[in-house]
Amino acid sequence: MLLSRGLAALTLILVFSLSLNAEYLYKDDVVNNPKFAEQINAIGTELKAKTGVSLHLVMVRDLDHNQSIADFEKQIVAEIGEPSVIMTFVELQKQVDILARPVTLYEHFNKAQILSPNATFMGSVVSAIMFARSYDEAKELIANRGGTVLPILAEKTKGNETVQKYSVAMYNGYSDTADQIAASYGVTLSSSAGSGSQNFIDILRLLFYGIIAYALLRYVYGRYFRAKKDN
Repeated sequence: MLLSRGLAALTLILVFSLSLNAEYLYKDDVVNNPKFAEQINAIGTELKAKTGVSLHLVMVRDLDHNQSIADFEKQIVAEIGEPSVIMTFVELQKQVDILARPVTLYEHFNKAQILSPNATFMGSVVSAIMFARSYDEAKELIANRGGTVLPILAEKTKGNETVQKYSVAMYNGYSDTADQIAASYGVTLSSSAGSGSQNFIDILRLLFYGIIAYALLRYVYGRYFRAKKDN
């Protein structure tokens, strides 16, 4: 009898622990990697303990018909409660967004920088030259450099590499957001990419340099070689 009660108590403890560990990777229909989930939940748990802010990552294949990503995030906040920050990735729509409630939480991280399509200053200058339609737009593109999600998602991949790309991009963006929130509260996170995970950082650097090189080659080709060909 005592053994049975002990096993039952242990089971309840394990189930409770697993539910806590799964809290911050709120939903994942895309990556489905236990190691990825472990890393996300470690950062989320530490951030919550040190700041009181819950940062949740949601990764879904698609949304319901006519549902916007903002409405989807508001629905999740209603389920989770405040204060919460929701980072959402919708694979088929290629959308990423961050929602904070209450809205005062936006003061604790730079959403425009995290979701910038440009990872570096050089990349932002190239984008401004190639795509900006006005001086103000070019200035905004350069100012909001340092993106930690979209530059990686923009990389062309095939097969299993695509899922790996998703995991690197969302891990990096989630970690960046967590680090910024923690810094605004005057604390640091030992579990984040900024404090460890050198392998992730090395991968990101390679991807960033590849993006810059590709953008420069596209620009040079479009500006000179095509013009020469037309002539």
